[in-house]
Amino acid sequence: MRIDIWLWAVRLFKSRSVAASTLRSGKVRVNGTVAKPATQVQVGDRVTWQDPLRQRIVVVRELLPKRVGAPLAVKAYEDQSPPVPTRAERAAVGLRERGAGRPTKKERREIDRLRGGRR
Repeated sequence: MRIDIWLWAVRLFKSRSVAASTLRSGKVRVNGTVAKPATQVQVGDRVTWQDPLRQRIVVVRELLPKRVGAPLAVKAYEDQSPPVPTRAERAAVGLRERGAGRPTKKERREIDRLRGGRR
């Protein structure tokens, strides 16, 4: 089964086109390798990608050819993602002292790394 269809069918992405564009950008990995929209997924595969708030890690438990309701969709995968950081935790990351000026390139990279951006 195609990964873009599966991600859409289990309601991890709002539409199939959003799933496909995320796959085309190279942000989704299946078992550690970068996946394209037509990549075949099987039961037991580990799918990872970076959400705006956290790293998402799901293991395929069931292949669904069509989009199903939320209660059935949740049973089709095992979510191993870390919990979503609280609003206070997100706000505390990358705070600078008032009047410290613009961050240097090194400081900017450290802030991005703390916020869960590029690694």
